[in-house]
Amino acid sequence: MDDLIEVAVDSIRVHMPTGQHVVILKERDNDRYLPIWIGVFEANAIALKITGVAPERPITHDLMASTFGELAINVNRIVVTSLADEVFFARLFISQNGRELDIDSRPSDAIALAVRFECPIFVAREVLDRAGVIPEKDEEDDPSSEGDEDRLAVFRDLVNSLDLPELPDEPGSRGLGPSPS
Repeated sequence: MDDLIEVAVDSIRVHMPTGQHVVILKERDNDRYLPIWIGVFEANAIALKITGVAPERPITHDLMASTFGELAINVNRIVVTSLADEVFFARLFISQNGRELDIDSRPSDAIALAVRFECPIFVAREVLDRAGVIPEKDEEDDPSSEGDEDRLAVFRDLVNSLDLPELPDEPGSRGLGPSPS
């Protein structure tokens, strides 16, 4: 696991011009972030759990977590394993009755399950080295007064530099926090 770096979900952002959602993972021991574009439903699934909001009926990831629980399946960790052609790949590492399984997953689904099982989230060092972002420090600024918007300004620049297609409006979608733009 030396080539894996532990991260945590820092936030979920919405790029207002396109409606695209981004989950921001933050390296546990450093000030490096990994933005991953995700779908609106997965963004909602992650946001609901990390904000403690319980929907009236179980959403897909809640259903999966409940089913896993009934089948004595535990999600031990998830790993964002690679990045190819601007697409991230992930693996679920689960166990059932002493049997260890390694399952292919989209990072968004893996993260939605990880927050439900409260298991560690890792990213391959190679992926963080390629796609991770370190915010630039302004020497004149007082680091103790650094606000959320200042801290995430690097993502605003990243998101605004991307040329993404417009997405159709999806019923039931809502904002998930301040936009980076």
